[in-house]
Amino acid sequence: MRATLERSNLLKSLNHVHRVVERRNTIPILSNVLLKAAGSTLTLKATDLDLEVTETVPAEIGRAGGTTVPAHMLYDIVRKLPDGAEVALETSADGQTLIVRSGRSNFALQMLPESDFPDLTTGDFPVRFEVPAAAFKGLIDRTQFAISTEETRYYLNGIYFHTPTAEGRPVLRAVATDGHRLARAQVAAPEGAEAMPGIIVPRKTVGELQKLLDTPDETVTVEVSETKIRVTVGAVVLTSKLIDGTFPDYARVIPQNNDKALKVDRAAFAEAVDRVSTIASERGRAVKLALTSDGRMALTVNNPDSGSATEELDVGYDADPLDIGFNARYLLDIAAQLKTGSALFRLADPGSPTLIQDEGDDDALYVLMPMRV
Repeated sequence: MRATLERSNLLKSLNHVHRVVERRNTIPILSNVLLKAAGSTLTLKATDLDLEVTETVPAEIGRAGGTTVPAHMLYDIVRKLPDGAEVALETSADGQTLIVRSGRSNFALQMLPESDFPDLTTGDFPVRFEVPAAAFKGLIDRTQFAISTEETRYYLNGIYFHTPTAEGRPVLRAVATDGHRLARAQVAAPEGAEAMPGIIVPRKTVGELQKLLDTPDETVTVEVSETKIRVTVGAVVLTSKLIDGTFPDYARVIPQNNDKALKVDRAAFAEAVDRVSTIASERGRAVKLALTSDGRMALTVNNPDSGSATEELDVGYDADPLDIGFNARYLLDIAAQLKTGSALFRLADPGSPTLIQDEGDDDALYVLMPMRV
């Protein structure tokens, strides 16, 4: 194999694929990136057996062929080469090493055979649809923070995508929950998405998708089978196994009869929560919201070890007085996802879940369990 290409093109592709590779691997081939030269392109592929990323870049091919070399090492070498450099990749005559040449720099990397590299992409993907990158990224951004990190409840370790009918129209909906909070976002269902079964996309895959979906005006192709999802973004193809489990009936958690409405300036509220939570301990990050019917809210944090903090805000609230506590970190996570200037809270009592959303926007909602304060 012999290929020559721009350092910037190679670095961008290695940046996409090398992140999939775990730093510590018991299977040597999984530490490697597959390089395949053919026609006028170089294809790079990396996998951890659950997730696979492939990208094709233009290159000058002197001799077709393929091999695998350590992914993180190759990435570090290319990253440290000067801007504008040309990089030549060539397998040695004895077939043992890949020679990386650029200017006066020469590296020889140990290779493993291409035939040992696993392939995750086999099988049919019966469901296929296209969605704008901005819309798909929006679904992920607005829900990923609520993914559970508790490995025993593995079916919560990802985002649940499905296509229900809401208000007479099919929607593509994303849901994530960790048992303390729930995030739900939706967009109008693209053509072909209605056939998609409910799927749970794993946390690591979600993180990679967030990084890939950085061109808002691009169109993303999504393909789904019973066990896998394949997402094509430009020249990058990401294939991932799905979580084999049943997502809970989240609709039962969303409160329907919370009759106390609170309107608050989103930015002012987030800043106030951030300020008073400075005093909170890491273990108990509770902030108490004390609401009065004359439109005032007092945010209070008490920490027996370091002191207390209080801040008042003017709010829109005319129901009965209410004291309710929340985890400050969770409040800030939700506030960061709200888009409009005004946040709407629907409350019931100090022990019941609270509904939070943008005023006038039903496409995203958040449910937050209160804390005892």
